[in-house]
Amino acid sequence: MADYTIKNLKEMDDAAAEAGLSDSLEARFGGDDLDSERSGVSYQVVKAGKPQPFAHRHNEMEEIYVVLSGGGRVKLDDEVQEVGPLDAIRIAPSVVRAFEAGDEDLILLAFSPRAKGDAEIVQDFSWD
Repeated sequence: MADYTIKNLKEMDDAAAEAGLSDSLEARFGGDDLDSERSGVSYQVVKAGKPQPFAHRHNEMEEIYVVLSGGGRVKLDDEVQEVGPLDAIRIAPSVVRAFEAGDEDLILLAFSPRAKGDAEIVQDFSWD
C-alpha cells in the first residue's frame, strides 16, 4: 500500500442513497476509500429546502463541518445558527446537530477522527 491515496469524493458510494434518503441528502464517506486509519472526511449535500433526515451526536468524536456552497441553518442542541459559504463549524461530541438547506443545496465537507459505532441517531429531534 502506498503512503498516500487520491480519490474523488464524488466517485465514492452515496451512503444516503443506499439508505433510501436520497430525496433530501447525499453523503459520501471517504475513510475506507482513502485507506485512512485515523482521519475521516465526508462530502454531504443537503438538498435545497430540505433538512437532514435525522440529527445525531457522538460519544467521543469532535467534528468540523465546512460549508463549501449554498446556505442554510444548523441546529446545535437548542440553538439555531445561519451558515453560508466557507463557514467552519466545530461541534463537540455531545452536541446534537443537524443541518437544513436554504434555497440552494447546502454542500458540506465534514472532518473527524474515525471511530466506528461512535454516532448516535437522535430520535426526538425537532426544528421547533
